[in-house]
Amino acid sequence: MMQKGLLNVKKIRKDFPILKRQLDSGKPLIYLDNAATTQKPLAVINAIHDYYMNYNSNIHRAVHQLAEEATAAYESTRQKVAKFINARSTDEIVFTRNTTEAINLVAYAWGRANIGKGDKIVITEIEHHSNIVPWQILTQEKGAKLEYIGVDDSGYLKMDQYQKHLDSKKVKLVSVSQMSNVLGTITPVNDIIKMSHERGIPVLIDGAQSVPHMPVDVQKMDCDFLAFSAHKMLGPTGVGILYVKREILENMPPFIGGGDMIKEVHKYETRYNDLPYKFEGGTPNIADVIGFAAAIDYLNNIGMDRVRDHEIDITRYALDRIGGVKGVTIYGPPNPMDRGGVVSFNIGDIHPHDLATIMNDHGIAIRSGHHCAQVLMERLDVAATSRASFYIYNTKEEVDALIGALDEARRLFKI
Repeated sequence: MMQKGLLNVKKIRKDFPILKRQLDSGKPLIYLDNAATTQKPLAVINAIHDYYMNYNSNIHRAVHQLAEEATAAYESTRQKVAKFINARSTDEIVFTRNTTEAINLVAYAWGRANIGKGDKIVITEIEHHSNIVPWQILTQEKGAKLEYIGVDDSGYLKMDQYQKHLDSKKVKLVSVSQMSNVLGTITPVNDIIKMSHERGIPVLIDGAQSVPHMPVDVQKMDCDFLAFSAHKMLGPTGVGILYVKREILENMPPFIGGGDMIKEVHKYETRYNDLPYKFEGGTPNIADVIGFAAAIDYLNNIGMDRVRDHEIDITRYALDRIGGVKGVTIYGPPNPMDRGGVVSFNIGDIHPHDLATIMNDHGIAIRSGHHCAQVLMERLDVAATSRASFYIYNTKEEVDALIGALDEARRLFKI
């Protein structure tokens, strides 16, 4: 009998054609690189296929039947996204290419209008490069300063440092990941937002790792901006989402100029389109936005609480099993309740790239490298780590296979 809250993973796996694949090594695929991108269920693949086969058309610009069908499907996804994160209105949902573009949109459109010389932007040492580089560019351009909230040896944020940054009274924006793509750390975003708002400081949440794995409610959280990507939550690549509170979005200048973000264009002036279309210049990624709707439906059918419960269960098991391998160092919070389904580790002096190659020979796909988090790697004093990351279709048997492959690597390197 299945435990309450846990998923019927055997049934779920049947919906993912790629999980039946045999690799060149002759081994069946064990996919443990979900923090990078997730696999796609047939429902998503079929939705994209159906669009191209039956109603391929540009959107918003024509009155013929195909255009109306495509527009309705595209806008239906916006409604589903708004409901998924509990936005107040579809006007607050902007489609981008990915989380990176969504954060850059805020840096360019909001940042250049609101950040000035001597101002501070606060981020953390656990951030992905996508939530570091745009702020480096902006602060260097404006003569502002980028400040960091440190992370302790267990992967938790040093909130006393955050308080000191706020006490400087120069902070104009806080931008923080809700879940680390390396440590798995779930950050105290509710506290961060509350502390910031008490001083009138807006907060951007990088939800690339959190939105796919746990319930996220923007009204309850009260964040000002939230960025995430479809491809990390069963959807296609090339679709990002930026949520912005309407009162903020209304006062932001456009990011990209051109078709579909306008109402009228004259020789020397332009009237911009209504929200959110003012921020969606040019033909968008129509097929993949439509495909994303099927991914949202799939996750809603499971329930995000159950997704989270499954990941806590498998992460607890993985931490225990990986931690029992001789020579292993695991990074991040020891308590699975405090982290997502990500386990980063090193084993002896085996380079993560070598380890990933050995894992591949066993049919196991893990990640190796700095995970686009070199600031964190410097803090951990390592060049790279290996990372196993889980999702709804992963099993404890796959974790056992990972352990067997790690033991093989340990023997090869005489650890």
